[in-house]
Amino acid sequence: MAQYSIKELEHLSGIKAHTLRIWEQRYQLLQPKRTDTNIRYYDDADLKNLLNVALLYQEGYKISKIAQLAKDQVAQEVLKITGSELGQEQYISQLIVAMVELDEVLFERILSRAILQLGFSVSVRTVIYPFLHKIGLLWQTGNITPAHEHFMSQLVRQKMLVAIDALPVKRQDNAPRVILYLPEGEMHEISLLYVHYLLRSAGFYTLYLGQHLPLVDLVRAATYFKPDFVYSVFTTPFLRTTVSEYLEQLAEQVPVKQILVSGSLLHYFPVEDMPKPVQFFKEIEELENWLAQNSAS
Repeated sequence: MAQYSIKELEHLSGIKAHTLRIWEQRYQLLQPKRTDTNIRYYDDADLKNLLNVALLYQEGYKISKIAQLAKDQVAQEVLKITGSELGQEQYISQLIVAMVELDEVLFERILSRAILQLGFSVSVRTVIYPFLHKIGLLWQTGNITPAHEHFMSQLVRQKMLVAIDALPVKRQDNAPRVILYLPEGEMHEISLLYVHYLLRSAGFYTLYLGQHLPLVDLVRAATYFKPDFVYSVFTTPFLRTTVSEYLEQLAEQVPVKQILVSGSLLHYFPVEDMPKPVQFFKEIEELENWLAQNSAS
């Protein structure tokens, strides 16, 4: 059973902690438990109910009216709302509920509806990425188990693969060639899959090599494929070398026009310390601008 602080509930629900305390005291909407050392915490049932309450509140329901409903009645009202089009925060809240409960049917239904309503790219940027950002806090505090992470990431990954598979493979002579991969030890694939989708959408000829690829195997693949670019995402610290040393080795052993990189591990890495052929994208807009300049004509 997970134990959430009120600050974590604020982060996940979008409702300020001060407001949550008022709701707790005035309407008993939350019922905190206490640890053996008298520290207040909230459990999965509290989180699920709060996310439902927050959804109704954001839809214009008065909090005094919501407080009069039993939890199952709150859930029923939410079902009525989710039968129509949802906004960004509502999609994210429902994905969190589905993840906490390991409810594949709900997760799949919400994610599919977001893609159908918003389109794939908009769904990734306004629903999936913000969802991943919100639950990142839960990974850090141990409130999400590996089972939750694998459950969620595999379902998102499936959607990514379906979207990529629907795009034609470009093999024209003038199509820029790109190898996409993750270095050894790197297993978080969702961002790289979305970049794969963007590259293929822009007319690039792509070779996707996936997770945990040793540099020697990348070199061999590049010998056959002869890429113009390679793309990788860095989120996990290196165990055998530094990022700077790895990028130097990559630049020396894989001769390409540019080495394209992104990922949270590089956000505080000095750009001036990167080898000359390395192009770092901190924001997705920077990658989109690069795609517009370098896609096949």
